Amino acid sequence: MQLGMIGLGRMGANMVRRLMKAGHECVVYDVHREAAQSLIREGATPADTLAEFTGKLSKPHVVWLMVPAAVVDPQLEALLPLLEPGDIVIDGGNSKWTDDIEHAKLLAEKGIGFLDCGVSGGVWGLTEGYALMAGGSDDDIARLQPIFDALKPEGEFGWVHAGSVGAGHFSKMVHNGIEYAIMQAYAEGWELLQKVDEVDNVTEVFRSWREGTVIRSWLLDLLVAALDDDDHLDQIAGYAEDSGEGRWTVEAGIDNAVATPAITAALYARFISRQDDSLTMKAVSAMRNQFGGHATKVSAPPTTADKA
Repeated sequence: MQLGMIGLGRMGANMVRRLMKAGHECVVYDVHREAAQSLIREGATPADTLAEFTGKLSKPHVVWLMVPAAVVDPQLEALLPLLEPGDIVIDGGNSKWTDDIEHAKLLAEKGIGFLDCGVSGGVWGLTEGYALMAGGSDDDIARLQPIFDALKPEGEFGWVHAGSVGAGHFSKMVHNGIEYAIMQAYAEGWELLQKVDEVDNVTEVFRSWREGTVIRSWLLDLLVAALDDDDHLDQIAGYAEDSGEGRWTVEAGIDNAVATPAITAALYARFISRQDDSLTMKAVSAMRNQFGGHATKVSAPPTTADKA
């Protein structure tokens, strides 16, 4: 079957490769033209404009958006005049699930179907397959099942029709919230092991956990791989961004009166990581000094460069 992919970043480009490997035809478009060059050599059909892109797609058009959430609205606005009744648009990025409902309504006014699909797999998806969580109508899902089958991992799991429009991205949002908490637990455990004199080889402790323990996971495997490259992670700054989905998960917990303390703590830990000299911790230190006489650390005086 034929599919058009808009957005050829780390995920989109490899999804195209996996689809072509399964025998599907792909038309590709990215605002950065150079992103398509390697895919062209591998058999993808390129387009330099959206009009050219839709023109090279057979009807009814099937378009997969693999772009950042902030770009989906302008992308749909530009794409909508080029689409026709019976076409289907899939948003496979990390959009907020409430936006999916509005996008589906917008497209439905022109008779165009809409699916939202949470995609997990990262840079490993090309070889391992992508975990897919889709939301939308049964009919639209059925039409695109060959695409989902090609992208999903081999075996029984890795694909779900989660429910109506919005269900796919909501499921992926919760998935990422859980991911935050698991990574935070591994990271805290790693730091604690590093602190004590009795443990001689922290990396080997983590490696031993990869078999036979209840905490074995792919994330643990990836952490061990990182530690093999840099045993004390000296080359990595203690700074972590958040994609937005952790925030949305916490917000959804509040909206539905579901407590998410582990996910919330993991999200807040990322906020703290971005502060070189936390104002909150300054206040905590000051209070400890006031009530208990606990020593405070004095910030180093600014250098000439700092004053400039």
